[in-house]
Amino acid sequence: MVLCLTLLLPIASWAGEGKDPAVAWQKIQAGAMVVDVRTAEEYAAGHIDGAINIPFEQIAAEFAKRGIAKDAEVVLYCRSGRRSGIAQDSLVAEGYEHTYNGGGFESLAAAKP
Repeated sequence: MVLCLTLLLPIASWAGEGKDPAVAWQKIQAGAMVVDVRTAEEYAAGHIDGAINIPFEQIAAEFAKRGIAKDAEVVLYCRSGRRSGIAQDSLVAEGYEHTYNGGGFESLAAAKP
């Protein structure tokens, strides 16, 4: 039992948490890839500088297509954190170990250091 929990701790530190703008910005400032999972129209209306746009429904397929490494550090966000949570779950299911749900665009933008 202890062995199983020990093996999950590195993944839990990223994949099981989220929606804290301060933590998201720490990860972004440390070099994490930033992905806006909203629609192209929402992204065009405003987004975090440096973010790429991949709609949440396409996230796993697009990461595979782009050859994004499974150990890449990724911060995802949307309007409220719901779609970024779905995207995060999709990536974790595909073996991406360092994903973080940054929550909603407005709260993330307002917390920019």
